[in-house]
Amino acid sequence: MARVLVTEEIADSGLEKLRAAGHDVDVVLGLTPVDLLEAVKGAHALIIRSATKVDAATLAAAGDLVVVGRAGIGLDNVDVARATELGVMVVNAPVSNILSAAEQTMALLLAQARNIPQAHAALKSGKWERSKWEGVELHGKTLGVVGLGKIGALVAQRALAFGMRLVAYDPYISEERARHMGVELVELDALLAQSDFITIHLPKNQETTNLINAASLSKTKPGVRIVNVARGGIINEVDLAAAIAEGRVQGAALDVFAKEPTTDSPLFDLSSVVVVPHLGASTAEAQDKAGVTIAEQVELALAGNFVPYAVNVAAGEVSNSVSPFMGLAELLGRFIGGLLDGQPADLDVVYQGELAGAGTKILTLCALKGLLSAAGLSGVSFVNAPQLAVEHEISFTEYSTVSSPEYVSLITVRSDGHTVSGTLMTIGTRVETRIVSVDGHAVEIAPTESMLVVHNDDRPGMIGRVGVALGDAGISIASMAVGPDHQSHTALMVLSTVAPTPGAVVEALRNTDGIQDIHLITLR
Repeated sequence: MARVLVTEEIADSGLEKLRAAGHDVDVVLGLTPVDLLEAVKGAHALIIRSATKVDAATLAAAGDLVVVGRAGIGLDNVDVARATELGVMVVNAPVSNILSAAEQTMALLLAQARNIPQAHAALKSGKWERSKWEGVELHGKTLGVVGLGKIGALVAQRALAFGMRLVAYDPYISEERARHMGVELVELDALLAQSDFITIHLPKNQETTNLINAASLSKTKPGVRIVNVARGGIINEVDLAAAIAEGRVQGAALDVFAKEPTTDSPLFDLSSVVVVPHLGASTAEAQDKAGVTIAEQVELALAGNFVPYAVNVAAGEVSNSVSPFMGLAELLGRFIGGLLDGQPADLDVVYQGELAGAGTKILTLCALKGLLSAAGLSGVSFVNAPQLAVEHEISFTEYSTVSSPEYVSLITVRSDGHTVSGTLMTIGTRVETRIVSVDGHAVEIAPTESMLVVHNDDRPGMIGRVGVALGDAGISIASMAVGPDHQSHTALMVLSTVAPTPGAVVEALRNTDGIQDIHLITLR
């Protein structure tokens, strides 16, 4: 059972999911930064939203922390770099609120265009001011979308339905993809100069902080209106207020602010500005999806499994065709680590057949994790395996080839003169793992927790000698595969044993006449 500390409100459905998995869910709201340092001690998982700051001090205080889960998209309140150094996984719920955020953007776009909040407030205060709050239509206007990711794409889709012309700035999106969305890709300066409305859909980072400032606002089309439902600080609020006051910018609608919570901004006194207190994800549907999604991610992380939305795992997206091979890849890494007798070396991972070119970064990471774990390194995880490899001067490379004459898909790992290959085989309705080659010898054996690999002279009696030695030690053999090499007059035995073979037995076999080498393999 793991302790899960929850410092901000998430949906009950998410909390119940964690409790049902047997975890101790500790909900403590309203913690100060000092209180958090004490509360996080002993926690294996920390679930937050946007208010809790998980900095280096917090991570240092949380000595048992496995995962930080952000029930939402942004991670500017988490020190991801330090978490990675400590091997702490950072996960989020990147698709839980995208619909709500896109709809909020459209709501603010319309509110800004038609002055709805201002007219509402005036009428509620007894003023009938039809002419004062005259607005503009969206139809025929140019919308500049800054950031054409998941939310930006949804906003573009909805804006097309209003008859708007769409331009976008996003250096990570191809022109072909933008064209399919009905969007013209342009540089940022061109977007600023053409747009009647601008919406922001970017993460907050070093590159995007203060992106919309006095200099960029001076390049905008006169009378532009700006909407931000992304992150506070991307727009410089002081510079925006000045641009509105001088008339270059007609108005703005903001859901987010540089400092939150806040009730003080130079924008609040301007009648053409619409503001709301970070409501982009504040729908019942988004809250429920975020709570359930982050609970699922945290549960996977606590179980030591790969997490699809882990932001500090160098794996990219994992397809359904690749994910079944993750266990095999880690097992092969552990296997070759045993062949290296726990002394890891540079690792090559080769993919053949249908796996070739199928997005195999996660499989290479699994193999590396297995190799380092076999070396006895503590706390090896998907997060810190690449960093540990660098620290131990171990390089890792992957190769792909579509040719695979015997298997639909084959994974081979190579290190310091040793190789081991494996695949997944369909037997009836079952899919089973098989080791099919070790050090160039063809074998076929189902892996188990305890195995032996024996290189020996290819002559009669060698199998018997190994069998007698194990029998005398009370070690039962579950299965065996033998791969002879008639050219070199050598053979290789791969044995699955019911229990681990004691070191003394391994050494005795190593000194037996006719046995060239022997390796104890532990696959757990």
